[in-house]
Amino acid sequence: MFSLLANENMKIYRRLRTWVLLAVVVVIAGLISVSMYKMVPPDVFGLDWQSRLNRQIQQDQKQLASASLAPGERQRLAERIKLSRYRLEHNLPPAESVRTLWTGVQQSAELMIMVTIFTVIIAGDAVAGEFHWGTIKLLLIRPYSRSRILFSKYLAVLLFALFLAAGLLVSSFAINALLYGFRNVGLVDLSLDADGQVRETGMFLKVLGAYALRGVELFMTVSLAFMLSTVFRSSTLAVGITMFITFAGQLITMLLSRFPWGKYWLYANTDLSVYMNGNTPPEGMSLGFSVAVLAVYYVLFTALSWIIFNRRDVSV
Repeated sequence: MFSLLANENMKIYRRLRTWVLLAVVVVIAGLISVSMYKMVPPDVFGLDWQSRLNRQIQQDQKQLASASLAPGERQRLAERIKLSRYRLEHNLPPAESVRTLWTGVQQSAELMIMVTIFTVIIAGDAVAGEFHWGTIKLLLIRPYSRSRILFSKYLAVLLFALFLAAGLLVSSFAINALLYGFRNVGLVDLSLDADGQVRETGMFLKVLGAYALRGVELFMTVSLAFMLSTVFRSSTLAVGITMFITFAGQLITMLLSRFPWGKYWLYANTDLSVYMNGNTPPEGMSLGFSVAVLAVYYVLFTALSWIIFNRRDVSV
């Protein structure tokens, strides 16, 4: 099994395309970080964050006095007041009020869509490319089952996705460290746990959490592309369909939201961040529901890939 995985990794990392994709990720992360650094003047940040928080608390308290305020909005304001007071009491400035490398590093999580797109290119070619070039026969004559061959390809694609995501995170951290230095690197993010107690989280863990949430969509999209590569034996078709579904996913989600069954659409469930930080989830949906829907899709993608690859005739 290890030799199969090593062989698949060799196919990926010995190609110039792989390193070009990584270079594009690093360059774009650098350009965005530098742009953010240049666009926000230093005098926007200051030591008077306490005054701004006090003003925000006063404004939130005035809104809470409104009788027409929705219950969800009332809870959100009450939680924000509690967190703001905690910051003032413990002298913990919010990340947006000080000049710190976390400003750019946290923003880099939005670039995970690039990692998804580039990994889809690799996933779409993983199986279909073998059939296109006729090299699938060389794989099948080796003393390994088709299931192991397919799994090694899938695992190599996932490792490539992890490689790109790590490259994005490391390069973003390094670039922003050069721009901002390590001032205020020990900032913490505040949130409330299930018991309403304030919980402190280091910014690095928060960034990792943001990457992990984005990684859910990455994982499902790559699995879809890999399945299509196996089913259609055409990398162009696999990449094209996956790209279309990815970019039109949110539009399709909005169109289907008017129907009761729209909540079962794949991309209505990939953004798990809606269940975090006290956000109000869509009606009839919960974290457990979305995880269950994603699990069903994943089993479907995996089953189709395994059944079709094991039963396909490659004698011609």
